[in-house]
Formats: sequence, C-alpha cells, structure tokens
Amino acid sequence: MAITDASMAAKKRILAVCVKLFLEKGYNRTTVAEITKAAGVSISTFQNIFRAKDGVLNELVEFMFSNQFGVARRLAGADASPVYVYAVETALQLVLTERNENLRDIYLEAYTQSEAADYIHKRTASELQNIFSTYLPGYSESDFYEMELGSAGIMRGYMARKCDMYFPLERKLRRFLSMSLRAYCVPEEEVEAAILFVEKLDIRTISDQVMQALYNMLAVHFEFSLEEMNMEKH
Repeated sequence: MAITDASMAAKKRILAVCVKLFLEKGYNRTTVAEITKAAGVSISTFQNIFRAKDGVLNELVEFMFSNQFGVARRLAGADASPVYVYAVETALQLVLTERNENLRDIYLEAYTQSEAADYIHKRTASELQNIFSTYLPGYSESDFYEMELGSAGIMRGYMARKCDMYFPLERKLRRFLSMSLRAYCVPEEEVEAAILFVEKLDIRTISDQVMQALYNMLAVHFEFSLEEMNMEKH
C-alpha cells in the first residue's frame, strides 16, 4: 500500500487504538473487528497497513524493549555491576507480568510471534555480549544470540507460569536468575550477590512505578489518552 497522508493518518489511529486496547484487554482478547471499529477504518485498510494484529505487536515490542536495559541501569545504579543490571532487567520483566495480566499477555505474545521474538533476541544478544563477555571471552554476538534463545525460552516459560503458594514470586526470581546467570558462566559468589541485590529491592513497588511510566510513555508515543483508560476501568 502506497504511503499517503490518508494511510499514515489511518496507521496512527490504528496504532493508538491497538495499544490502548492491548493494555486494557490484553493482546489475545482484542479482536480485529474491535480495532477497526474504534479506529474508524475498514478491515481491508487494516490488513493493507499491518497485515494482522502481529504487525501492530512488532511496533509495540520495538518501543517497549528499546530502553529496558536503560531503565535497569538507572535502577541498579551508575556503578552497579553489569550482572546486577541483567538481574534487575530480567526480574522486572517477570514481576511486571505477574502484576498485570494484560502485560503478561503482551509479553508472552512478544516472545512467541516470530518477528517480534527475533527483534527481542537480536537486541538482547548485543546487550548480553556487553554484560557477559568477561565470563565468556571469545564468544561472538552470534554465540550470545544462540544463548539468548535458551534463556528467553526459560523467561517465557516462567512468565506463563503464574505464581501461587507453591511457587511465589521470590522463588521464581531466584530460580530464574540462578539458572540464567550460571548459563552465562557467572561465578557462584557473583550469582548469589546479584540475587541478593534484587531481593533487597522493593521490586513490587518498583515494578508498579515502571509500569505506570511505561503506560505514560506509550500514551505519548502512540497518541492515546491514558485518562480515558482510567475512566473506562472505573
């Protein structure tokens, strides 16, 4: 479809509606019919621009994952070990999905849909090389990409498994971090130190603050009203 002023305007409306609905209802519970009605476009126009819902998901994922390690670095502190940054970043993903079912739905789809997942894996592989190259000298970004496929698989599995009395959040975070950090050959004492660092954080409060900041950024970037969402929820 040729990019015209009309199609660009339609694309912006669709993105705004989709992101708003994904946050309110979750990815899978949002239908294309709801999207097109709210955006005031035909199904054919939607399909010409995005093909399907996963086309919108790709744009949302690129925005959401573009600064996750930056947020983790600010939370961990300027002088924090890179391993601590990884621990905070991955812990936040797990806590966010535990605190909000619609975010869980979005993250699970992001790690499942091939195009969105490939973006996550490639972007994360570069970060992993910066963080863990000291422990794995000689490993290329391609090596870290292959390792990211494994650790992301664990991440998705843990996101999908809701916490309960038998598998509380603290146990989930400790188990994920112990497995993933050992996979990247981090020494045992550093693994335990990174886990203790996360455990000392008020991770639930921090994740709620990060969630609100994320919602604010999404509302600005995709041009929809956060106030309208709050009104509809209440």
